[in-house]
Amino acid sequence: MSLKKRLTAVGITAAAALLILGVARSGRTVGERQEDTLFGRGKETVYLWYTDESLTAYLSSAAVKYNESHQVRVVPALEPGLEYLERINTSTLEGNVPDLYILSHDMLEKAYLAGLAGQAALAGDEAMEEAYMGTGLSAASYKDKILGYPFYFETSALLYNKTYLRDMALSQLEAEADIAEGEAAQQQADAAQEAGTLQEDMEASPEGGTEGGRVFSEEQIEAKMQQLLPTTLEDIKTFADNYDAPEQVEGVFKWDVTDIFYNYFFLGNAINMGGQGGWDTGQIDIYNENAIESMKAYQELNQFFSIDTGEINYDKVLDEFMAGKMVFTIATTDAVFKLEQAKDDGLFVYDYGIAPTPDINENIPSGSLSLTNCVVINDYSQNREAAADFARFITSEYNGILFARTGKVSAAKNVDYGYEALGEFAREYGQSVPMPKMIETSNFWVKLEVAFSQIWNGADANGKLKELSEQVMEQVTGSPYEEEYLEYAPRQEEGT
Repeated sequence: MSLKKRLTAVGITAAAALLILGVARSGRTVGERQEDTLFGRGKETVYLWYTDESLTAYLSSAAVKYNESHQVRVVPALEPGLEYLERINTSTLEGNVPDLYILSHDMLEKAYLAGLAGQAALAGDEAMEEAYMGTGLSAASYKDKILGYPFYFETSALLYNKTYLRDMALSQLEAEADIAEGEAAQQQADAAQEAGTLQEDMEASPEGGTEGGRVFSEEQIEAKMQQLLPTTLEDIKTFADNYDAPEQVEGVFKWDVTDIFYNYFFLGNAINMGGQGGWDTGQIDIYNENAIESMKAYQELNQFFSIDTGEINYDKVLDEFMAGKMVFTIATTDAVFKLEQAKDDGLFVYDYGIAPTPDINENIPSGSLSLTNCVVINDYSQNREAAADFARFITSEYNGILFARTGKVSAAKNVDYGYEALGEFAREYGQSVPMPKMIETSNFWVKLEVAFSQIWNGADANGKLKELSEQVMEQVTGSPYEEEYLEYAPRQEEGT
C-alpha cells in the first residue's frame, strides 16, 4: 500500500483538523454523552471504532474472548475512513461517545488538541516501556504524554532472494577453495622440488577431481551469505557488477521509486522532522550536507539501475520479485504475508530474507520510515478504565494471533511472530524514523515526494532540498524563510 493510501485510510485534511479544534473548543459540553445504553444495565459497554476492515475478525474474536472474563461488553464498530477523526469528534459531542478508537500515530496531535485523546497507561506497576517497543512509544507520544497504546506497525526493509544469495555464496566458497587448494598444491610442489622428490610424488598421487564434490557446512554458507548481503548503496553496486545472474534475473535492485514510503530511508537519518517524537516544530532540519549527499547518491542509482518511473508500482515490483526477476528490493511488512501465501499456492519457489535498508555510505546511515497504528482512549469517555484495559488486552496480550488474522505486525515487545522475516522487520522498526505528527507540516509528504521525483530525474539535489526546507519553514514560522546556500563538496574517503 502506498503512503498516500496509508495516510488517507484514516484521512483528515488540514481544514477538517482545524474544524475539529474549533468545534472542540467552542464551549459545547458533552453532557449529552451516552449515560445509559440498551446494554448498560447489565455489563458496562465499551465502544471501539476502527476503519480497517481487515481487523474485523481479529477485533470481534478479541471482544468475545475479553467479554467472557470481564464485566464489560466490548462492541467493535467499523467506520468509514473518510474524515474519520472529524466524525469521532462530532459523535462525541452528540453524546454517542466512541470510548476508544484505532488511529495512525501521525494523527495524534490533532486528536489531542481536539480533546479526543487521553494519556495512556497500564494498570498496576507495569510500565508502558516493558510492554511496547521504543519506536512505538515514541510514535504514540506527544510532548511528555503517551497518548496511545502501540498496536501494529508498518516499515520498510531490504527484501532479498535468499536462494540466489545462497547459490552465489556456494559459488564463491567453491572458488575460494579452488584457490586455496591451488596455493597449497603449489607450496607442496615447491617444497618437493627443493627436496628433489617432485617426480616421485607426482607418480604416487592419483589424478584428483573436486569439481562439485566439496561439502560446506551451513555455518560456512551462512557466514558467506552475510558477507554478500549489501550494507551500503555502494555494496549493491559492487554486487551488481560481480553477479553472474541466472537467465531469469532481469535486474539486481529495483524498488518503487515513485512512493515516498520506499524512498524515505535515503533521508531518514539525514534530516530531522520534529525530534524523536515528531511533534516539536523547533526541531526541523531538512537542508544540510548529509541530506544533499544522500540525495545525490539516490540520483546516481537512476544512472546505475535505470528504473522507469512511468511503468513501476509496488505491487508490480513484488510480483517481479516473486517471479525471480530480481535479487533485491525495498518492501514493507505486507510482503511477508503475500510471499508466504504465494509459497503455499506454489507461485513462489524461492527462499527469501529480510535485511536492514542499506546505508547511504559508511558515514551516513539510512533510516526507514515507520507508521504505528495506536489504540487511543477518548478523553471524553465515561468508561476510560475499562477502555484502557481492553486496549492493553488487544495490543499486548491477545496479539499473538494478530499477524495470522490480519497480516499486521504487533508493536508489542517479546512477540513470537512465527516467521523469521517478521522478526527482522521488527528490528528494522526498532531503528526506524516515526512519521512526524505536526499539523503545520501535514503536506510535507506531498512536497517531499515531488522533490524525490525531480531529483531522480536529474534536478539539482542541493537546490531542491533548499527549496523544500524553505517551503516547510515558511509554513511553520508563518513568514517567508530563506536558507543560506550550502557550498557542498562530496566527502573525501579516507586515504584519498
